[in-house]
Amino acid sequence: MKPLRFLLMSFSLLGFFQSAFADSLQVGADAPVVSAVTDSGETLNLGDVYAKNTYTVVWFYPKALTGGCTKQGCSLRDASTELTKRGAAVVGVSTDNVEAQKKFKETNNFPFPLLADTDKKVVKAFGQSAMMFASRECYVIKGGKIVYKDTGVTEKQAENVLAFLDRDQKG
Repeated sequence: MKPLRFLLMSFSLLGFFQSAFADSLQVGADAPVVSAVTDSGETLNLGDVYAKNTYTVVWFYPKALTGGCTKQGCSLRDASTELTKRGAAVVGVSTDNVEAQKKFKETNNFPFPLLADTDKKVVKAFGQSAMMFASRECYVIKGGKIVYKDTGVTEKQAENVLAFLDRDQKG
C-alpha cells in the first residue's frame, strides 16, 4: 500500500473511532438545547423544559422495557413527588421509537415524558457515541448548565439525584 493512501486511511479510521467513543458532556458544560419526539408523538424542546424548572433531570437508558432500564426509570418514578418538590422536571431518553417509549411509559406508569431519539440528535448533543444505543447516564441541569452527572446507575438513580439536589439546595 502506498504511504499516502495508508496515512489517509489511518486518519479516517482515527476520526471514526474518536467520534464513536466520544466523551459525554461533563459538569460545567452548557446543557444542549435540542428537540425530539416524545412517547405521545409531540415534539419537546429541552431548552423549554430547562427554562420552566429550577432543575431538569435528563436520564438516558439503552433500551426500553429491559431490566436495568426499567429499574432506573422506576427509581425516578417512585421519587417523582420528591423530585417535583425540589423543583425538578424529569425527561427520559433512548433511541427507541415512539411506540416502544409509549409502551415503556404505560407499563411502568412513568409520570414524565420519554424522548424517542431515533435519529440520535439528543444522544449526540450530550456527547454520547450514538453507535447503537444511548449510554446509561443521568444529568441534572440548572440555569442552562450541567451541574451533576451520574453514569451507569440503575435502581439508585433517584437516590443519587435527590442527594445531589439536597446538597445543591443547601449550598
